[in-house]
Amino acid sequence: MLVALRDASFAYEDGPPVFRGLDFEVHAGRALALLGRNGSGKTTLMRLLSGGLRPDSGELAVQGRAVRYDRKGLTALRTTVQLVVQDPDDQLFAASVGQDVSFGPLNLGLSDGEVRARVAEALAALDITALADRPTHLLSYGQRKRTAIAGAIAMRPRVLILDEPTAGLDPDGQERLLAGLDGLREGGTTVVMATHDVDLALRWADDAALLTPAGVGQGPVGELLARTDLLRAAGLRLPWGVAAGLLLRARGLPADAAAAPRTPEELAALAALLASGRQGPES
Repeated sequence: MLVALRDASFAYEDGPPVFRGLDFEVHAGRALALLGRNGSGKTTLMRLLSGGLRPDSGELAVQGRAVRYDRKGLTALRTTVQLVVQDPDDQLFAASVGQDVSFGPLNLGLSDGEVRARVAEALAALDITALADRPTHLLSYGQRKRTAIAGAIAMRPRVLILDEPTAGLDPDGQERLLAGLDGLREGGTTVVMATHDVDLALRWADDAALLTPAGVGQGPVGELLARTDLLRAAGLRLPWGVAAGLLLRARGLPADAAAAPRTPEELAALAALLASGRQGPES
C-alpha cells in the first residue's frame, strides 16, 4: 500500500457529506481506474489523495505514515503523489514546454543539472522531447495534455493521478498517451486514472474503484466491472469485453477459459478457441 485514506469523511462548506468513513487504498505497481457518474466524488477523492483537500475526519497515510498538513508535510506528499487535472490549461502557465516542465523540480531546490536531467527524462517519457522549446500557447490539445503530465512526472512521484487524461483526444492521441503511461508504469510509477470509459478501464487497469451512493467498491478490474449491481449504482454500462465474454461462454466457451477479453485481439483469440472446439478434434 502506497497511499490510503482511513475512515475519512469530507464535506464542502454548507454542503452535504461527499464521503463518510471512507477507506481507500492505492497499491504499488497496480494501475487503478477510478470510475463513477458525474457528481460521485471522483475529483474530491483525487484531491484528498494528493493533499489538495484535507479530510474533515480520518487520515491520509503515505506508506503507513499519516500526512501532516503543514508546509513540510505537504511538500513531502507532493514528491510522492502528483495530480494532473482534466484541463491542461489549468496547469500550464510558462512560456515554453521546457520551462513549464522544469517548474516543479526548480521549486524543490534541485541543482541546474538535476533539473535538466528530470526535464529531459519527463519529455522523453511522454514523447515530446522535440517540443521542449515550443511556446505552450502553440501546442495542440493532445500536446498540452502530455506537457501537463510531463510536468507532474518531472517530480518523480511514486503515484501519478490523472483526471480523465484521454478526454478530448482522438484515437491516435489516446494511443500515444497510453503508450507513455505504459512506459511510466514499467519504470515503477503507480498510475491512477479517473475515467468514464469502462472499456478503457477494462483494457488498461489492473484494479478498479467504483464510486456509488452506497460507497466505494475496489477490486481486480475484470471482477469488479462484471458486477452489474455496482455498475448500475455507479451509472455505468457493462464493458463490451465482459459482455462478449459472457456471450462466448453462453455459446459453449469453457468456463475455465480466459477471463473477459480486454482487447479486440483477446476477443478474436477466444472466438477462435470456441470455433476450434466446435469443429472437433479431427479438424
